[in-house]
Amino acid sequence: MKLVAYMRDHYGIRLEKKLSLIEDRLRVVLKQKGFATIADYFNYVIGDETGEEAKVLVTRLTTNYTYFMREEVHYKFLTETILPSLTKTLKDRDLRIWSAGCSSGEEPYTTAMTLDDYFGTDKKNWDTKILATDISPQVLAMAAEAVYPADRLKNLNPAWVERYFVKTGTDHYMVNDKIRAEVIFRSFNLMNVALPFKKKFHVIFCRNVMIYFDKATSEALVGRFCGALEVGGHLFIGLSESLNSTDPRFRRVKPSIYEKIK
Repeated sequence: MKLVAYMRDHYGIRLEKKLSLIEDRLRVVLKQKGFATIADYFNYVIGDETGEEAKVLVTRLTTNYTYFMREEVHYKFLTETILPSLTKTLKDRDLRIWSAGCSSGEEPYTTAMTLDDYFGTDKKNWDTKILATDISPQVLAMAAEAVYPADRLKNLNPAWVERYFVKTGTDHYMVNDKIRAEVIFRSFNLMNVALPFKKKFHVIFCRNVMIYFDKATSEALVGRFCGALEVGGHLFIGLSESLNSTDPRFRRVKPSIYEKIK
């Protein structure tokens, strides 16, 4: 299937064994646009010189359901281990965090809430802006809008819902301006060989993203993450993912949590 090769070559996403997923994800698009087959639709995507339909395709095939405080153990480790250490050692108080593959924004906003809750009144003395990137302009637009159905907040402490959200309608909530201002959203393809960052990060979240990649693509990406991390910085991946156990650059701290050691 040409579509499978296209996603692999342009975005590093392997879908050879996920043909049923492709069919499920594109069924609505085909119906809306009047195409009988996926091949017909893909030809339309390739023929669209504006590139807009390619963005629709990528969004459909890569966006998964997510929610606030997903994989809570990561935020617990951030609060109990990483932040206390950085609070003591970061003299310039410039805390740099990257949410890579941020999807519709729940991850970076949860991180921003975690930082706000941890630092409290001292937060004004810190630079805690979070960089959040994704390949899909559509999900980035959703993230910037920051309006979510109530079920996405189910794992949050009710006190956080009251503190960090504004209710809009009967079953939707908007992240408040204070937290929204803490996240910088940018479009970025993780397959880019060069990472355009002037400073290195203390924390990188890339969770449930590499499940789409083959081993070689994942290892190359981890290498780029290593280059973008400070020594002693941490990489969080999905709980169902793992790094090469013999990689000398990282120490496995806990399942799905790795520290850069060299």
